[in-house]
Amino acid sequence: MPLSPATLTLIRSAQQNEVTEAEIYRQLAQVTTHPGNRDVLERIAAEEMKHAAYWATLSNVTLTPKRSTVRKYVWIAKLLGLTFGIKLMERGEKTAQVNYEAMATDFPEARNIQADEERHEQQLIALIDEQKLAYIGSIVLGLSDALVELTGALAGFTLALRQPKLIAAVGLITGLAASMSMAASEYLSTKSEGHGKHPTRAAFYTGSAYVGTVVLLILPFLILTNVFLSLAISLGLAAIIIAAFTSYTAVAQDLPFGKRFWEMAGLSFGVAAVSFGIGYVIRGLFGVDV
Repeated sequence: MPLSPATLTLIRSAQQNEVTEAEIYRQLAQVTTHPGNRDVLERIAAEEMKHAAYWATLSNVTLTPKRSTVRKYVWIAKLLGLTFGIKLMERGEKTAQVNYEAMATDFPEARNIQADEERHEQQLIALIDEQKLAYIGSIVLGLSDALVELTGALAGFTLALRQPKLIAAVGLITGLAASMSMAASEYLSTKSEGHGKHPTRAAFYTGSAYVGTVVLLILPFLILTNVFLSLAISLGLAAIIIAAFTSYTAVAQDLPFGKRFWEMAGLSFGVAAVSFGIGYVIRGLFGVDV
């Protein structure tokens, strides 16, 4: 029975999707050093090629992987972690599964392919053993603490001191001292609680996240001369940091984005607003004029 143009388009789209994802899994298997991860990725790549072969019998064409898509996800996995790269791609597969469901009436094999895709997702959730995720709590601690404390401190310093270089210097001293304090606290906390994490690594992730956030937030005060513009840009950078990290954890750990973003943003900007008022009061109370 001849296939309609619309049906043929769906078939070729499914075939292209399977061929491309098979190549992504194959390349990810080559770059991972974890034997268990490699075995599962290779098995899933083989299943994706089997799916592609089925669609090829209906489309009567041979398709090659979309190289740009393959490069994108492989590089994302290399830069941001295997878990993030795979789960980001799996989110795209959910759209493809809807197509399989629509095609299942005419092509019963589509239901088996859909079941395979759902199994892939479950396997991949249990698959990854990554240091980035094991220490995600330590990174969150460093980021959130730096965002809340330093946005508040910079807001207070801006109204009290009014000199960008001085604000940057005081902010840097405050931030570096706090980062060492947080790293030490995380070391002691991890050592006492255990949970399979190495205390030194946990302290390193917390301290590094804190220092990185501090450097980014004080950067406008080192470049610009207008302290209020510098503060506005610094708060904008804080919002970008919150959005970027919340997006990462939302994908990697299957968490809701909106609630976590507004929670962190509300805390950071709420403390900044209160600190801005405190800076105004202290400037008048102590007669600060610099």
